[in-house]
Amino acid sequence: MGRKYKWPLEIIGVVLGLIWLSPFYLMIVNSFKSKKEIFADTLKLPEAFNFDNYIEAFNELDFLKTFLNSVIITVVSVVVIIVFSSMAAYALSRNKSKMSTIVFFMFVAAMLIPFQSVMIPLVTIFGKVELLNRVGIIFMYLGFGASLSIFLYHGTLSGIPKSLDEAATIDGANRFQIFWYVIFPMLKPITVTVAILNTIWIWNDYLLPSLVINQEGMETIPLKMFFFFGEYTKQWHLALAGLTIAIIPVIIAYFFAQREIIKGISEGAVK
Repeated sequence: MGRKYKWPLEIIGVVLGLIWLSPFYLMIVNSFKSKKEIFADTLKLPEAFNFDNYIEAFNELDFLKTFLNSVIITVVSVVVIIVFSSMAAYALSRNKSKMSTIVFFMFVAAMLIPFQSVMIPLVTIFGKVELLNRVGIIFMYLGFGASLSIFLYHGTLSGIPKSLDEAATIDGANRFQIFWYVIFPMLKPITVTVAILNTIWIWNDYLLPSLVINQEGMETIPLKMFFFFGEYTKQWHLALAGLTIAIIPVIIAYFFAQREIIKGISEGAVK
């Protein structure tokens, strides 16, 4: 395709890029404004870049404690999802029976179930066995995150020859050693992909923590952000400053791992 035929695609790409970046522009620009400036003109640049909103939002959110809560829940949940999903996908990929195929497609079908359809029964059951707060929410994240993770791992494992397992067995390795020391290191690209996708989802999740976390001082960042939206007033200037602070760790993690994410998704979906 010649250069003269590419410029329409380039223009479309630039327009789509600007549309995608527009929410970030609105969030960052308005985080420096007063409430009056935001309602006067949302698109306009602030008269002065004032960091008072960030300082106040940091203090109101009790950010260090809330950040630690989010980190603990996110990191533990992602590690649990990676460990259990990779082992489950390995078992399903190496067992070629009809039952393993049925179980795999059940996991795939579970991705289509909307959370809203199961949230009330789920919270009711977990409330009865007193598994709310951190332990309960980590267990729930495993249940909701396992389907996509197993699907991605299964696709990658399908491209790893079974002869590696047989060679390790001849050398005296048991099933767990084969997986952990031979197969799992080869899953690094898809593991990074699974980690980032689940981190972004869990880090930004509001609905499940709002249903499960009922103890003061254990709120995650999205849950604590609700503090800025009262019944009679909405402090958009502080909320946008808080949101800007909250997304920085995820953006940094994504930029460091974006190459592995793209590689992992292509391997897991195509093979």
